Amino acid sequence: MVTCSRRLLLLLTVVLACPQVAALHGADPFSVVLLPDTQNYSEKYPETYIAQTLWIRQQLKQDNIKFAIHLGDIVQTAGQEPEWENASLAMRLLDGVVPYSVAPGNHDMIVMGRDTSLYNKYFSPARFSSRKWYGGHLGETNDNNYCFFEGGGRKFMVINLEFAPRDEALQWAASIAAQHPTHHVIVATHCYMRPDGRDKNTPEAYKIAGNSGEQMWQKLIRKQPNIFFVVSGHVLGVARQTSVNDAGHKVLEMLTDYQGLENGGDGWLRTITIDVAASEIRVRTYSPTLRQANEDPQETFTLPWKFPDLQSKE
Repeated sequence: MVTCSRRLLLLLTVVLACPQVAALHGADPFSVVLLPDTQNYSEKYPETYIAQTLWIRQQLKQDNIKFAIHLGDIVQTAGQEPEWENASLAMRLLDGVVPYSVAPGNHDMIVMGRDTSLYNKYFSPARFSSRKWYGGHLGETNDNNYCFFEGGGRKFMVINLEFAPRDEALQWAASIAAQHPTHHVIVATHCYMRPDGRDKNTPEAYKIAGNSGEQMWQKLIRKQPNIFFVVSGHVLGVARQTSVNDAGHKVLEMLTDYQGLENGGDGWLRTITIDVAASEIRVRTYSPTLRQANEDPQETFTLPWKFPDLQSKE
């Protein structure tokens, strides 16, 4: 059984007692951090999970971090509460420091019946409801939720969707995006991209009602003019593609998942630096445990990206 060591608890106590330096403001470049598939860390390597979120705290000012997005599969086994305790402990390092969001992956639920009881025990709406950046959720659970942040002189929103989201969730997400037409929207969901393109068969493979990545594109992503970025994990590897939505705006679709590497993923995470003034998105892959960056061109790269001026329909 996985347990939190006294050493980890002591580390957390010391870190939480240290004051944080505020990040930069205004039109400066800013960063969003992606935390992909931490299931192995919650099960076997909790120190690695702690190292990731501690690194985010430490890089807050240097990277001007505005938001962190967990891509799902927080734990390995949905019914193992000690894993949730490890995950919650690690994510507590971000509480009150940097806004962050979560969405359940297939390992965070009992797939048959979509039971997310423990996910919602540890990452319920109540955990976030007092944060001014938390926008709300669909129904009674936090399986589908949305959050806000600002950076580079623009307004942003992150919509987090359940694993293989059902039509109800897609319709809800569309309404949220439409209600905030001047916000640039990031959609996060556990399974969307695969190494060879958008996922096409996840609902069938898991025998649940829901939508594949391709269906999400057709029903939601392409129809919303302010969605510019879709991030996902689930499938080992990295991939990206740029598509054009119905409004003629570019949409970046990205897969990030390292769970099959040594030591459960070696702590790799991604920093997405958005430079509105320079019309660039810069991606860097880094491991706090190895203390090194991955300079492979599929892992560290720059994309030209001009952000459209979104106008309110009112």
